[in-house]
Amino acid sequence: MKLAKDSTTEEKILISAEKLFYERGYAMTHTTDIARLAGCNQALVHYYFRSKERLFDLFFENKVRLFINVFLTEGNDESNFQAKIAKKIKAHFDILKANPRLPFLLFNEISTNQKKLEKIRENLGVIPSLLIQNLDKELDDLYKKGEIRQISAVDLMLSIISLNAVMFIADPIVRIMTNCNDEEFSSMLEKRREDNVKTILARLQPCPLPQG
Repeated sequence: MKLAKDSTTEEKILISAEKLFYERGYAMTHTTDIARLAGCNQALVHYYFRSKERLFDLFFENKVRLFINVFLTEGNDESNFQAKIAKKIKAHFDILKANPRLPFLLFNEISTNQKKLEKIRENLGVIPSLLIQNLDKELDDLYKKGEIRQISAVDLMLSIISLNAVMFIADPIVRIMTNCNDEEFSSMLEKRREDNVKTILARLQPCPLPQG
């Protein structure tokens, strides 16, 4: 008789796996550790997800989709382009704040496992390329109207990602240098979130016409 799947157990396994992947990375995480943290046996981990690789692929792809959805949907209710971009920047920052170890994990796994990157690209299909094409068209239209300076979608997205990620990558260094506590660091994050919006929007401002 086939067992009925329990969504609560499945969710516990996913949450436990995410915690361990963040702490140890893919290679140093084992299904026995995931099962122990989730409070179940190893057989259940394999029953729900078949393998550690598939479990990691689900976790990894879900995080990548979170980032893509920010650029696809966030702020689209705004008629003003600057307000739309501001919402996208803040939403992206908030994802990183909720997943502060994600930049380390993404960079490490992508740089050490090209096959995993290719598999994710295959699963995402045309979504990333359509996102870039649509944003490029919007940016080009606004540039021709004189509302922003010329910039490509890739450049804009890289600026947002790098500005937002650096604070979380530098977290240990910042804490050592400033000797700040969690509350003070949280205040620094909030200020950085607002500063990043101002920096990106300032970069989008159209170039002033030459005098004379």
